[in-house]
Amino acid sequence: MFITFEGLDFSGKSTQAKLLYEYLKKHKVKCILLREPGGTAISEKVREIILDREHIEMTPLTEFMLFSASRSQLVSQVIKPHLKKGYVVICDRYYDSSIAYQSFGGKMELNHVLQVNNIAAGGLVPDITFLIEITPKAAFARASSRRNSKDRMENKNTAFYNKVYKGFKEIAAKNRKRYTVINGTLSIDRIHNIIISIVNKKLSK
Repeated sequence: MFITFEGLDFSGKSTQAKLLYEYLKKHKVKCILLREPGGTAISEKVREIILDREHIEMTPLTEFMLFSASRSQLVSQVIKPHLKKGYVVICDRYYDSSIAYQSFGGKMELNHVLQVNNIAAGGLVPDITFLIEITPKAAFARASSRRNSKDRMENKNTAFYNKVYKGFKEIAAKNRKRYTVINGTLSIDRIHNIIISIVNKKLSK
């Protein structure tokens, strides 16, 4: 099973991805936890380039192609081989983030993003996607209370994140079969319990 977590920065998705991974490990389920961009030696180097605050001149297209290159390496080197071995693969972000951030936020042509996403992912679609939903206002409030410095992606303005937020909601609405939208303002434990209930039902089939 391939499970992805999506949402704005500081939505709590990374925390929930880790909690699900720890829960499955505890219950002797073969699983692996990954993040995008990252997850391989090559992909982690690409991550450093994307998030470097000094690269303010980076265009949305360059940004998107870097994300796609990282994703292609991760899918071919790690995700698909583990799925073939019967693992549950949990990924913190996947190609839906490219649609929300680079298309809705960065104004790239949606059809171009979808085409490259399909190529980079080798046609691999998640079985379940959890969208941990919080508003941009709530995300910025959490960000200001947790850290002083921001990476290049987090340094974008409110207007950008409003577009990304709208993008995630539209993606979820168009992919209802695999998407579960969860209120990100609920307690960490409450969100975790919702997630494990859904995952356990899928695993038992």
